[in-house]
Amino acid sequence: MEHPTTVKILKFYAEKCNGCLECEKACSQVHFKTKDGGEKSAIRIIKTETGYSMHVCDQRGLCLDMCPVGALTRRKNGVVWLEKEVCIGCQACVGFCPIGAMRKADVRIEPFKCISCGSCVRACPEKAIELVEATITDIKQVVYHKLGV
Repeated sequence: MEHPTTVKILKFYAEKCNGCLECEKACSQVHFKTKDGGEKSAIRIIKTETGYSMHVCDQRGLCLDMCPVGALTRRKNGVVWLEKEVCIGCQACVGFCPIGAMRKADVRIEPFKCISCGSCVRACPEKAIELVEATITDIKQVVYHKLGV
């Protein structure tokens, strides 16, 4: 199999964000079929002293080597993906993620993360988020040698 060379990642424009959380609601609709946002969203908008910041998976792939059953892979489009049918719910990836972007919601055993689907981008009325193309070799980080390609 040929390895992907690029991946779409989210870019945040803090100066445009008004904190409406429409992006979180759109994300929870994708993952849980609800507009709850918050803990059911892979993207989090955080209020800071000066405005807002975004917390989301950066697709670096550090978690790929951590899954004991190989449920985490990098898809053809470059996105780090969790195969729910393979996942055993051990939460190793949640505990390992150095930026805390692998999420856990109480309503199901499998964790979840940003899949770069763009629903948050489309939902943002201020255009504070965009999907941009990144070269995987520029962003990837590998813990071991096997899966972090």
